[in-house]
Amino acid sequence: MRARLAIALLLALAGCAGPRAIEDRAGAAPVRVKIIAFNDFHGALEPPRQAVPATAADGAEVRVPAGGAAYLASAIAERRAANPNNVVVSAGDLISASPLVSAAFLDEPTILAMNLIGLDINAVGNHEFDRGSAELLRMQNGGCERHTSRQPCQVDRDFPGARFRFLAANVRRENGETLFPAYVIRTFGEGAGEVKVGFIGLTLEGTAALVTPAGVAGLTFGDEADTINALIPRLRAERADAIVVVIHQGLSTDVGYNDHSCGGIDGPLLPILARLDPEVDLVVSGHTHNAYVCDYARIDPGRPFLVTSAGRSGTLLTDIDLSIDPAASRVLERRADNLIVQSVAHNDFALRDDFPRYAPEPRVASLVGRYVAAVQRVTSRVVGRLQGPAPREASLTGESVLGNLVADAQLAATRAPDAGGAQIAFMNVTGVRADLVPAADGSLTYGQLFAAQPFANDLVTKSMTGRQIRALLEQQFDSGSNTVARPGMLAPSRGLTYRYDLTRPAGERIIDLRLDGVPLRDEASYRVTMNSFLASGGDNFTVFREGTDPRVGPSDLEALERYIAAASPLAPPPADRITRQSP
Repeated sequence: MRARLAIALLLALAGCAGPRAIEDRAGAAPVRVKIIAFNDFHGALEPPRQAVPATAADGAEVRVPAGGAAYLASAIAERRAANPNNVVVSAGDLISASPLVSAAFLDEPTILAMNLIGLDINAVGNHEFDRGSAELLRMQNGGCERHTSRQPCQVDRDFPGARFRFLAANVRRENGETLFPAYVIRTFGEGAGEVKVGFIGLTLEGTAALVTPAGVAGLTFGDEADTINALIPRLRAERADAIVVVIHQGLSTDVGYNDHSCGGIDGPLLPILARLDPEVDLVVSGHTHNAYVCDYARIDPGRPFLVTSAGRSGTLLTDIDLSIDPAASRVLERRADNLIVQSVAHNDFALRDDFPRYAPEPRVASLVGRYVAAVQRVTSRVVGRLQGPAPREASLTGESVLGNLVADAQLAATRAPDAGGAQIAFMNVTGVRADLVPAADGSLTYGQLFAAQPFANDLVTKSMTGRQIRALLEQQFDSGSNTVARPGMLAPSRGLTYRYDLTRPAGERIIDLRLDGVPLRDEASYRVTMNSFLASGGDNFTVFREGTDPRVGPSDLEALERYIAAASPLAPPPADRITRQSP
């Protein structure tokens, strides 16, 4: 049972309810507040050449080309014009894992574009921490202080930082303070019709396992539901009439992007929702890159909030309306719909008249154009040739052709004695972000390589025993997101082969582990190369931290470029290094 009115009255008697008594709002008409939401933008300034699966008015299954910051700006402006009581929110991963036009400039153009768009709130996601907390603070506060291998402020010499607010309710420093504010309260209406909406922003508790540990040094990530529930009394005391959670964690579903049935709903956000205080009115989510609008009351009538997500890369926008009763200090009605941000035709996907079209917003289009021009010389440079495509998709064993190619490149870059003396290299398949598909003449550009390897990790070579390597490979089946059901395996370099059998006990699942046909010996020492993300225990591969005598080499992208250039035209390697033993 909702108890805000009773609580507010008690606070008023205690002198804590503020200058205006709750009774003054009696008889006031409901106030409608519009929340415009998206998530997982990932610096997608240009249309990402994606098409949203949709159902046309005649029932036909179609795909609608969508995305691009300038088009997203127009869609948001249209929704804002529908109601002056509005807030624009992002549920994390606004930046990083971005295309080169943004990533080459440390995602500064994405922040500038969002300033023009009028974003109000961004709840931090795991990728916001890819370059470390100091660089993330620069994104908020501005300036040109250098925290990474890339030079900041290359195009705009006076980076102002975000005009919108980052929120991080469950991210704490060593002194116990949150890295960014935990929440904000926005006020709408006036007089008796004034209402307040509290926004709690946070990331998933497992963020530390998803980014380079050095990037989150000194930070802790708290339980999501506990963090949210602990803040609700504070928001009530500050007279919030509605509570919105903006969280970088999400769901999966087996229904369409705008089906409200919650059909097949699953995923890591589900147990968090089950523990939320029923006072929550809306959950805007992300991380899984899925699109949904779920009326959670269908699952739990005692928690009648909406749960939404707008896919990724600005291809969708969630248009949400809350009707708030000022007198009762509660939400009367909730409504949400996902809208396709139709932009430009590409490949086989033409623009459609049966879905809204958006023109590019001129100021954002001009900004994007400046950065496209600045990066064009870099992206178009041909680096080598491939004899065929190298897809990143994992096979049933968890192995990836492109993952194997990257591992081979890293081995080649660190094999020489003065470069680390590597004998083996491993690449986390989840860290490969785009397929390599050559042009008709086999050529590949630097922009394509960057899209596949956008994180600028350094290579690290360490000494590891055969026993440690075996334990490392065992972690593939026990470690967080790395499961066979959701492949997050380690791609091995050429010469390393093994079989695995998931019916065997933990610790005995790796079978017939060999290097160049010779079984690895438990006590023998081997030189192993990995990227700096893995070297610090990223993706929960903690055994990498046990390696000794580290030698830092070139960046992963440099290694890949050199390897392809030296071997052109290069034949992509087969995915035949890992074998899954049938029961």
